[in-house]
Amino acid sequence: MKQWKMSGIVLMMILVLGGCGEASVQTGMQDGSYTAQMSDYSFGWKEYVTITVKNGVIVTTEYNAENASGFIKSWDNAYMNNMKSVTGTYPNEYTRYYAEQLAGQSGVPEIEVLSGATSSSNNFRRLAQAVVEQALEGDSTIAVVEAIQEEE
Repeated sequence: MKQWKMSGIVLMMILVLGGCGEASVQTGMQDGSYTAQMSDYSFGWKEYVTITVKNGVIVTTEYNAENASGFIKSWDNAYMNNMKSVTGTYPNEYTRYYAEQLAGQSGVPEIEVLSGATSSSNNFRRLAQAVVEQALEGDSTIAVVEAIQEEE
């Protein structure tokens, strides 16, 4: 009788301790807000991506750039007018275009490039990858993405 009791206690401890280990395993993105930004300013702007994750899915995305004083690139009307006349797009358009591609995702999808904003698409891809990695780890510190030095 004592052996059955002891066996039962040991079995229950194994089940309880085994269950505790599984409960702590987290898969997918963790709920919260996460940000990744470029390491350096490029032409006076530092790009960043901020996402909010709920139930393991990206529910909001902000992609933009700011200058040293904190002014947001997509608010710069003079920049918009100059860029649109040269490339056919402008920051307020392409930042929303790229950000929308992350909405509802649980990872980084293939990012479709918008004509006229190829450089920004490359940075967005790298920033999106970094911010999703932060969300997978549940790390809300700002991820810094090293800028790629273009050859002259």
